[in-house]
Amino acid sequence: MSLMEWLYLVIGIAVLALVVLGGVLVGLLPGRRRVPTTPPAEAPSDVLAPPETGVTEAEPGVEVPAGTVAPTLERPERPASRLVRLRQRLAGSGTLGRGLLGLLSRDQLDEDTWEAIEDLLLGADIGVQPTQELVERLRTRMRVEGDATADARSVLREELINLVDPAMDRALHVTGADGNPGVILVVGVNGTGKTTTVGKIARILVAEDRSVLLAAADTFRAAAADQLGTWGERVGVEVVRGPEGGDPASVAFDAVKEGVDRGIDTVVVDTAGRLQNKQGLMDELGKVKRVIEKQSPVTEVLLVLDATTGQNGLIQAKVFSEVVDVTGIALTKLDGSAKGGIVVAVQRQLGVPVKLVGLGEGPDDLAPFDAAAFVDALLG
Repeated sequence: MSLMEWLYLVIGIAVLALVVLGGVLVGLLPGRRRVPTTPPAEAPSDVLAPPETGVTEAEPGVEVPAGTVAPTLERPERPASRLVRLRQRLAGSGTLGRGLLGLLSRDQLDEDTWEAIEDLLLGADIGVQPTQELVERLRTRMRVEGDATADARSVLREELINLVDPAMDRALHVTGADGNPGVILVVGVNGTGKTTTVGKIARILVAEDRSVLLAAADTFRAAAADQLGTWGERVGVEVVRGPEGGDPASVAFDAVKEGVDRGIDTVVVDTAGRLQNKQGLMDELGKVKRVIEKQSPVTEVLLVLDATTGQNGLIQAKVFSEVVDVTGIALTKLDGSAKGGIVVAVQRQLGVPVKLVGLGEGPDDLAPFDAAAFVDALLG
């Protein structure tokens, strides 16, 4: 073999070695992983599908940063299943029904007994007129039906249900007309739990498979918008918020406009807590409602009342009703008070129904109000 042939052979071997070595080095360099093309496993049945706006899962063959995890959302409890649990909780906290049954079951229903019954009802915040009506009906029925045939529990149950008025429309109006979203305006004084109630309402709507948008129109308290954001994140609901100290009506307007543009089912508007004797704040609340209705009619004005405030809550309710035409009551903290009669009193005061009742601090401890279930719980 000639000298030139040997030279060509050595050069060829050297080039081949360099190619092999280069491939090895490239394989060792850091890079981005590629998502396998096999379809992802289905999410477990107790996890809702992630929202469209969030980072979910990569399409086959698309590069994503290593360690990306799809968010999981809570599946709220459906309203129907809440009633049994809440009924048990209410039955354990209320003494009104048990006290009435004890008095009506006496061998002799004398004047002292009837006075004790009346005192018990008044002490439960039922109100003077409803108390007098109930006592009169109970006296008549127990006297006419006689000691031998009258079942004190059945009579009391029927009359209490009539007093709570099962004929009232307690449905939340969460759907708008002509393709517009339903708009729920949530109002109340400071400390009643409005923002928490808005978050819990969102969970009820999500459990019913509705699309929801929240409006943080309490612009005076940055913590309120943050709190609402936390509620929304847990169930995949977005929150529209504005600058701290900004115009609440502007935030509400923007949220409802976005709801209209995106075809959202329901927009829930949280408002700042305000004292009923501050006329300027109350006028501002009326402005929020008027501005919203430039976009879409308000389908529900929900007044949040603290059940432990008793008769003071009735004064609050009347003033708010005059400003924004309240259509329903959300009664919170009912488990913290034995005065379940506030349900009757507030309905009589406003002529509007209690639609939601809260009996605890849990995220799903808010349920639609049902007259018969409420009375059965009071009677244990």
